[in-house]
This record gives sequence, structure tokens and C-alpha cells, in this order.
Amino acid sequence: MDLNFTLREEAFRDEVRAFLAQNLSPDLSAKVRAGEHLSKADMEGWHAKLHARGWLANHWPEEWGGPGWNAVEKFIFENECALAYAPRIVPFGVSMLGPVLMKYGSEAQKAHWLPRILDGSDWWCQGYSEPGSGSDLASVKTRAVRDGEYYIVNGQKTWTTLGQYANMVFCLVRTDREAKSQSGISFLLVDMTSPGIEVRPIITLDGAHEVNEVFFTDVKVPVDNLVGEENKGWTYAKYLLTYERTNIAGVGFSVAGLENLKVIADRVRCNGKPLSQDPLFAARMAKVEIDLENMKTTNLRVIATVAGGGVPGAESSMLKIRGTEIRQEIFSLTRRAMGPYAAPFAAPYFYDSHESTHQQEPLGDEVATMATSSYFNHRKLSIFGGSNEIQKNIISKMILGL
Repeated sequence: MDLNFTLREEAFRDEVRAFLAQNLSPDLSAKVRAGEHLSKADMEGWHAKLHARGWLANHWPEEWGGPGWNAVEKFIFENECALAYAPRIVPFGVSMLGPVLMKYGSEAQKAHWLPRILDGSDWWCQGYSEPGSGSDLASVKTRAVRDGEYYIVNGQKTWTTLGQYANMVFCLVRTDREAKSQSGISFLLVDMTSPGIEVRPIITLDGAHEVNEVFFTDVKVPVDNLVGEENKGWTYAKYLLTYERTNIAGVGFSVAGLENLKVIADRVRCNGKPLSQDPLFAARMAKVEIDLENMKTTNLRVIATVAGGGVPGAESSMLKIRGTEIRQEIFSLTRRAMGPYAAPFAAPYFYDSHESTHQQEPLGDEVATMATSSYFNHRKLSIFGGSNEIQKNIISKMILGL
């Protein structure tokens, strides 16, 4: 694989940079760079700008409103957005549900739901994990019982990211209690405004309201909202997870994070010299940079496979493992670089139930304000989307046949 960009690809990168310069406000970019929690309006506003340019669903085919980019163009776009500190595209509708509907949804479902994902009419969240079913999703207990033209849903989902903003949730539900665990699951689209749904916030270690628990009590869901066949939802869930895990790798975010770390390490003094010249710290930075360069190549290979009509398999698990480990190491080094100035105010009482209300002046460098908060928040990376231990099991089974 030739990793050098062609002249056409360099011109495309210039086009992306020009778009970002014109459309990404300095205030929003500064919030992302500092690791502050974005409001719903922040995320929806950026979503709308990308949609207006036709770049929101950059991996979708042109038939459904995508730009028709190849793997390299998608890679360039995501990296330039990360380096400019643009908000992350909320993935649940665009990157997760969209590909599932295109492959397994009915024509009516595609025609109805895909345009609404693009124009922001629907904000989707993911209803997979339950209190007793995290990485072992096949053990989900939320039930959906057929009653005429409806399913009646009862159960609980947890760690529902940004569920407080969502009006729709795609859920794994058990529709056959007698079947083997993986065979009795269905994939259901549920309106969050339906009677019987309750959303309760979970405040995380960094003091933010990012995740939730969702309760379903006799919730009526039209049978038309079943994706694919009843009891075949495990197949669709696995397909979705390959996209989620590839997305979690966050190559562009690691590139931006490493650049930020280098700036900090050059500015912070240690024994009278820049921290970047400290042998031990410099060695850790060098190792994470080497790992990141290796992962970039793997990421390009996986994206190229998808662009050619394939589906990422064990490679998505490999990306998930290495990508999350690299990002966590960058956050750890950033926190270490700031020493005692690393976010002394990362505490729950500086947040209300929805948005960041941090008002304290930082004690040191302004880049330290959210260093500890970001470090704590991103400990989740190696857990959600299937823990890294589970990913190693998948790799050993799919590649080594163990």
C-alpha cells in the first residue's frame, strides 16, 4: 500500500481544511481542545453544517446521501477534523444504525429512517448493555412479546450514552425465551417518547451526565419497527459492532491528542529543561507515536476493505484494542505532564444535570483545566463496545481458531 497522498488527495485535504476554517468556530474548537463537555446545541449545530455540505455520513453511498468517498478521502477528512478539534460526529445514527438499515432494513425503513438520520430529525441512542449484560450481550433479558401489530417491551438498558437527548433508541430485545441465547434476540427501533419509558442519569467519575439507565415498562412498539427477521437480531448486532469498534479506535483523535501532548511537553519545565527532553518521558512519547503510526496503517487497510464492499472482522477488534490503549496512554501522559495543575476542579459539584458549568480559574496552564477529567472519562474506552479482553477472545477465535 502506497501511503503517500496523490495530488488529487492533497487537493481534497486542502478542500477539507478550507471548509473547517470557514465553518468551525474558534469557540467550539477551543471547547473540544480543552476536553469540555459539549451541549446538545453544539453537537447538533456541527451535525447540520456537515449535512449541508454533504459530508456528514462520509462512509454512506451516494444513493443514500453520502459523498461517495474512497477510503483515503474518509481517512483524510477524519484526521483533519480531529487536528482542527472539530466535534466528534455522534455515531449512533450515522455510523451504527445507518449501515445496519442499509444492509438488513426493509425498503420502507430505509426510505423513512435514513433521511431523518441525515437531517437531524432523529437523535438515536444505543440500547444494548444491561445491568447483567455488558460484553456478554447474548445474555440480554429485556423482553419483547408480540401482541397483534405491536411488541410489548419490558426491561432495562444501561450506560445509554447521550440518551437524555435521544428521541429514538435501537434495542436488542429477547423475543424467544426458549431459544439458545444468541438465537432468540431481535433488533427493534423504539420511540423514546413512548409511554412507559423512563431515563435516569448516571453521573460519571468526571462529574458529567453523559450516560443513562433506561427503563421499559409495557412499552408498545409497532411490529414495523422490527429490523430484519424476528430472532435474527444477533446477526445484525454483530454487524453493527464491527463498525462501532472500528470507530472507537479514534485514529484522528489520537493524532490530535499526541500533537497537543507534544506542545505541553515542550512548554512544561522539568529540572530546568523542557519535559520533552526528559529521557523517560520522551521514551514514552516515542513509543506511543510509533504505536499510533502502526495503527494508522492498519486503519487504512480496514477502511479499504469496507470501501471495497467487505466487512471488517477481527481487524475491527484489533483496532479497538490498540486504538483505545493508545488514546488512554496519551491522556495519561497529558495528565502526568501537568503534574499538580491537572484539573483540580474535576468534581461533580461543578456540573449541573446536563451541561458543564465549570467556572473556576485554572491554577496553572489553561490546557491543564480538563486533563484529569479527560483521563478519568476515557478509562471507559477499553470497556465499552465490548471490553478489550472480549476483543482478544474474538481475535483468538477468528484468526487462530482457538
